[in-house]
Amino acid sequence: METRRYRMVVTSGLDYVKTGAGVDDQLRRWLKEPPKGYDIDAFAEGRNEIARGVTLDHDSTTGTTGAYGRWRLRETAPGGIWQTTVLARQVGGGPTWVQLDVEHLPDDADAVPVPAKTPRLAKSLLGVLEARDGLADVTPMPQVVEPDDVDSVIDELCDENRRLPIVMASVPYGVDFDTWLERTIDPLLRPLAGLAILYVLAPEAEPRFNRTLEHHRVYGGGVRTYLPGVDPAWPADGQRHRVMSRRLITEKPQQARRILAQLPQSLATRVPLPEELDSVPVMRTRAREGGGSSELERLRNESNALLEILEEAGREQRVRADEIRDLKHDLRKAEDNETLLIIDYDEQYRELYEAKAQVLTLQKRLLVLGAAQDAYAPVENTAADPTSFEEILTRIEQMPRVHFTGRTKDTLELDDQAYGSSWVRMAWEALQALEGFADAASEGRINCDFKQWCTDRPSGVHTISPRKIVRDESKTVKAKATWRKQRTFPVPEYVNPDGKVFMGAHLRIGGGNTIAPRLHYYDAACADHGIFIGYIGPHLTNTLT
Repeated sequence: METRRYRMVVTSGLDYVKTGAGVDDQLRRWLKEPPKGYDIDAFAEGRNEIARGVTLDHDSTTGTTGAYGRWRLRETAPGGIWQTTVLARQVGGGPTWVQLDVEHLPDDADAVPVPAKTPRLAKSLLGVLEARDGLADVTPMPQVVEPDDVDSVIDELCDENRRLPIVMASVPYGVDFDTWLERTIDPLLRPLAGLAILYVLAPEAEPRFNRTLEHHRVYGGGVRTYLPGVDPAWPADGQRHRVMSRRLITEKPQQARRILAQLPQSLATRVPLPEELDSVPVMRTRAREGGGSSELERLRNESNALLEILEEAGREQRVRADEIRDLKHDLRKAEDNETLLIIDYDEQYRELYEAKAQVLTLQKRLLVLGAAQDAYAPVENTAADPTSFEEILTRIEQMPRVHFTGRTKDTLELDDQAYGSSWVRMAWEALQALEGFADAASEGRINCDFKQWCTDRPSGVHTISPRKIVRDESKTVKAKATWRKQRTFPVPEYVNPDGKVFMGAHLRIGGGNTIAPRLHYYDAACADHGIFIGYIGPHLTNTLT
């Protein structure tokens, strides 16, 4: 689901009265100053038309259930309405919460809302409210982490009450810190104001930070996004927290900015609101007072205003229905992923159990033969496995019968979107299995396809789970021209005179999020020419994406 709404949820370091006054003041400034330049003299309770096609509503309450103040701006624009809502809320003696939403409400029921950018209002609110998320300060620009700050930042990373991700940037060795911060980090993190807790490691703090978080390190100009609930002692937890490389940041800054913002934007709209905010009633717009000279004129004005209110309500209802549909779609994908992960876990556990049993049997035989030292000697890997997709592409060049014909750009982007090394590991296992299959085909030792080869599990060669292999795309995918074109990749003319073939066969090399990498291949000519891999990258469009 593409995130289209901007949402900021923080607690204020000020009391409720001062928070409300601060929100009111910043909202007035935002409305009055360019580029808006609205007349805000009519800023009062009820519905106020502060410019043509621009209305500002305000409601508030104070009682036993707490207090809240809410402002809603609606700006008519070509294709729909831009709606900005600010809410300050306090319940009992708890903290004062502040929520800021910006979204597009299209006129056309079939139109897709325009994604909202980070508003200037978010940055100005963060500047006056002493905003916090759990133990951490939420600031519009990144804070510098000095050596003495490392322990408190690690406490924030592990804070169970943290809702926002922490984005931690590092500085390349030998690069001037201030220059890197101003020219690279600040522009990169600017869209994340209010969506994440922003930090940049001072060079003096980086060694201490990475020693403490050895499984969650960030260095060399990379940027890491830490989801809530970091567990420093658990190596596998490091896979949850994405790393973005310096290469992407410096070579493709706009793309890096977009990719880096995706996860915080998604979390902001999908994480349930705190109970204090979720319990606030729906805002009901009041009709404008009629200013006509007669009763008929007054009724006509009132009728027009009510029709306008109904139209706005219908527009917002359509957007909410779209969001619910998308969330149901995401839930279905998550349930499918969960099922696949359970099956994969069971299969891997079975393979591990069998491998341990076989090792134990072989060790006992060696002991009987008097080779106790060999039985328990550690096994050294002759060649290290690749640790990135960039390295995988290099390794493919060393495989005589496996040929990569796709766009390296799609594959290299996986290095900047992966949660950890599992995608690289699965892709490498798949390539080794394809290589073994191609070698056996060239020697005339098989009369089946790759999936059957892995199902038969011949001894002495690499194979992967046959459930990770899909022989072909569905009829729906093949029948849709745009989807079929996405899966048509280059091959040499000696394989196909057209210089390209449809590669419906593919492997699942990752799951668990919206990327779900896939490897598309063509093996119809493997006995003569080997395997051709046309694509390694994020899941291509289909009925579920």
